[in-house]
Amino acid sequence: MALLASREVTVQELSERLNVTGKTIREDLAKLEEKGLLLRIHGGAVLAQSDQLGILSQQEPLVRHAPEKTEIAELALQYIELGDIIALDGGSTTLEIAKKLPNQSLTVITNDVHIIAELSRKDAIQLVVPGGYRVRNMLAGAEAEAYIRKLNIKKAFLSATGVHPEFGFTIYTGDLTAFKRALLETSQSSYVVVDHHKFGQGALFTFADFQDITTIITDAGIAADTAEQYRQAGANLAIYERMK
Repeated sequence: MALLASREVTVQELSERLNVTGKTIREDLAKLEEKGLLLRIHGGAVLAQSDQLGILSQQEPLVRHAPEKTEIAELALQYIELGDIIALDGGSTTLEIAKKLPNQSLTVITNDVHIIAELSRKDAIQLVVPGGYRVRNMLAGAEAEAYIRKLNIKKAFLSATGVHPEFGFTIYTGDLTAFKRALLETSQSSYVVVDHHKFGQGALFTFADFQDITTIITDAGIAADTAEQYRQAGANLAIYERMK
């Protein structure tokens, strides 16, 4: 309950409250960390996810178009190599990429608290988190943007609310556009990961045009004529191919 109330607790506090040794507390914390419920820090522990309210629920929100996002994540993995320095923008599709990342030598920069929780369990991955203030499940603001611009990112994977032939890549939250632009302008290669339902859709703010992006990664459900329309508009598309 101490961890639920304060989101952080020390070994000493737990030892005194429960009247057991520090060794027992550390062993119990290690077991809870293995289950993804908390993260151990020097002298104590913090909640693994800021929204999980301890062990009350580990369920994530239902994801729309989950099969399509799985296809996109599997295709995106083909662009990631051992030792890469990559950025994962906030979103349910980039979260799926994080879930499928093997626990191997990679550096991952992300502003998504769900992705942070997911990758914290993969100890071979070096996790880099920018500062900033929280916008829903993402970190944003001038501090986060400035930090990103100091980094040498090889590949950035970004999300979008809509992909439109006239408006480009769009989102509804203006607070996130500067962070996305920092990822685009800092990375050597950039990929927007969107399911086929988002093509033809437009939101309030444009954060990139087709020429700003290396490749759009999408699922097998995109119609051939839609894919051709966007290629004619200057977009490079990578489309998941299902086994026949």
